[in-house]
Amino acid sequence: MAVRSIFRWPNQQCALCRLPLRDGDHLWCQPCLTSLPQPPYCHRCGATTPEPVPHCGYCLRQPPPWDHLVRLGEYAFPLNRLIQQYKFQRKFWLSQPLARLLAAQLIDPAPLLLPVPMHPWRRLIRGFNQSALLADALAALTGGETDSRALRRTQWARPQHQLTRQARLQNLRQAFILNSRTWPAHVALVDDVVTTGSTVSVLAQLLRQQHVSRVDVYCLGFTPHQR
Repeated sequence: MAVRSIFRWPNQQCALCRLPLRDGDHLWCQPCLTSLPQPPYCHRCGATTPEPVPHCGYCLRQPPPWDHLVRLGEYAFPLNRLIQQYKFQRKFWLSQPLARLLAAQLIDPAPLLLPVPMHPWRRLIRGFNQSALLADALAALTGGETDSRALRRTQWARPQHQLTRQARLQNLRQAFILNSRTWPAHVALVDDVVTTGSTVSVLAQLLRQQHVSRVDVYCLGFTPHQR
């Protein structure tokens, strides 16, 4: 899959393997793109499965509070390196090509995309919200809209990727609020990486309380975990 973007990597080298780019390549060469970890997965919870399924056995017993999860791939090489460059190395322009790859997986995109919010102080330190940039890029491709003010994080807490699942749940209690607005029937939460799903679970439950009938999750990377 060729990634179309206005950006071209300096010196015409692949951003991952550093080999020369060929005509038609943008940022990454085709061998690196085809090596993205994209095993089949459950379209409800996002867990890797032997083949694509609408619901895995775990979801049949204990479904998550959202309806569908669409992911670009597992959080493994080389996708994890792309996300780390985007998130931690301030290469925020990667939101466009990454969004294009993710948009290609969407069949029925939500009309409203809500980025997972950051605490204002954390956003000030990082300089941008990677989920908000990704949501904006996705909306431009799907014809939807974004609302970065609909969800607000009210508590400063340790980064979720440093915590266990139980600690994540404790960390997120009363951490978010929804601002007043008219809610459509179909909404998607947008995040860079879903690890245990604790954050998007809390946000999906808040949206359910506003009578949103369908809540989806769009993410770049998904980290397999024991359940």
